[in-house]
Parts: sequence; C-alpha cells; structure tokens
Amino acid sequence: MKVRILGAAAGGGSPQWNCNCTVCREVRTGNGDGVARTQSSIAVRGENGPWLLVNASPDLRQQLQRFPIDFGNELRRTPFAGVLLTDAEIDHTAGLLLMRESDVPLQIYSTEPVREALTSYYPVLRMLERYCGLRWNRIEPGKPLAVGGSLTVEAFPTGGDPPLYVGDGVPDLQSVGLTFTDGDTGGVLTYAPALEGLREDIASRLASSECVLVDGTFWERDELVALGLATRDALAMGHMPLSGPGGSLDRFRRLPGRVVLVHVNNTNPILLEHSPERAAVAMSGVEVGVDGMEVLL
Repeated sequence: MKVRILGAAAGGGSPQWNCNCTVCREVRTGNGDGVARTQSSIAVRGENGPWLLVNASPDLRQQLQRFPIDFGNELRRTPFAGVLLTDAEIDHTAGLLLMRESDVPLQIYSTEPVREALTSYYPVLRMLERYCGLRWNRIEPGKPLAVGGSLTVEAFPTGGDPPLYVGDGVPDLQSVGLTFTDGDTGGVLTYAPALEGLREDIASRLASSECVLVDGTFWERDELVALGLATRDALAMGHMPLSGPGGSLDRFRRLPGRVVLVHVNNTNPILLEHSPERAAVAMSGVEVGVDGMEVLL
C-alpha cells in the first residue's frame, strides 16, 4: 500500500490567510522554523489498484500540481478512482467543486448522514451530478467495503459536532475514521483526522495498524480560547488535545506502529521545528506530518 499526505494542516492551512499567531508569523517569514502546509487530505492506493482520494480540501488544485499524474496520450484524466469522505466539513469537501471538470462520473464514498448534508444543506453532490455525473457509494461503520484493486476500507465513528452550516438538521452526522487493508500485502493503515476521544475499540484499532495518520489538531485543550479566537475548547470541537491530563500524545507513543500527526491547526506550536512542543513529540517517537510525505506499507 502507498499513501501520500496531500495536506497535513487543519482548516485554513498554515499559515492561515488572516491569522497572525506565532506559528503563522514564523511560517510566513520563511526563516526555516516552520514550513507551509495545505489543508488535510491524503491519497492512497493498494499494491494493485488505482489511487483513491480521501477528503477533498479547498487546496486540491495546489496539491495535485505536486501529484504524479500519468496522462499517457489522453487529453484529460482524472487521477482518482474514487473520493472517500470522513465528514461533511467544508475543509474536507470544498475541493469536490474543483473536480467538476472530471472526464468520468465521480465515485463518492461516504456515510448516509454525510450524503444528506452534502445534498440538502451544502448541495455539492447535486452540483457535481449536473457537471460531470456522480455515483454515490454508502460507507457503513463496521462493514468492510472493497474500494478498488486490493484495497478494502472499514469506517468507524470518531465523534465530533456536525458542521456549523448543518446545525442539528442531520441526525447522527459525525466524523468517521477509515482503516484501509491491502489484501495482497496485508498492510493496514488507519486515517483519523478528527478524534474526539480514544475509546478502547479505537485504541485497539490503532494498535493493530502498521501506520496511523491521526488527529494532531491542538496541543492544548484551551488553545483557541486562550488566544481569544474561539469560545469552545478542543474537545467541544471534536478534537482530543495532544497534551495535558489524558492527552492523546501519551497514548500515541505507546502504539507499536508508525504514528504521524495530521490535521494540525495553524495555532499548534508543534508546527515550529525548534519549539519545545515539537521536541516533546519527537521524544515520543511520533512524527508531524508534512505535505508530500509518503508511507509504504
């Protein structure tokens, strides 16, 4: 299995266009203490089979400029056989609009609540159907699904609030994580960009994975509140903080496989390579994801 991190940052990217926090300032200066990251997305393929896109960020065009697309003799070519969505958040779905120029109907994989949100409240799926055609495929947590070549995927709920544009309009709308298994090589990858907590079933799933790309959104629970940028803390936003009592980093360092933090918010000091927080992550054996990073399983 081959995995490529297209974007490692949370919504807004790093630096965020309207933010002047410490991290964004350092990244903008280009002094080497932090590198720019686009919004969260990955591409994955099995030992045998096509590439799949997981989440379509608003930065998709920029990400695909660095993605190896073999056009052959074709005038246009869509490089992904399908798009899997972990939730209905704008930063994971706005890139779908950029795919309206696809030369084939798009194969979209999501849970039923995500389909409802993207049809009735933010009608991206209806728009795509008019432009290029669309075939929706249901993902049901706990039920493995063949998604192309040697790959199967199994979704599992990870909690979190629905997007603000939906409010309470779609029951059971929450984020899911995805576990990919390559039937040819036996490689197992789990991708969970939003993780409200580490229930025992989730912890067991992560421990059984060769590689985990997992929620590194916030360092502290009150990170945004302390900066005056929000009134809700990390847990209220559906993200388990890395540090503090019960923080996720202590749990991640005990996992036997490779652990890479993704969906890292622009305010998180682990994005600065010489920060004490980054040193703490490195000491734990956990990695901080960066755009273009590749993993082979």
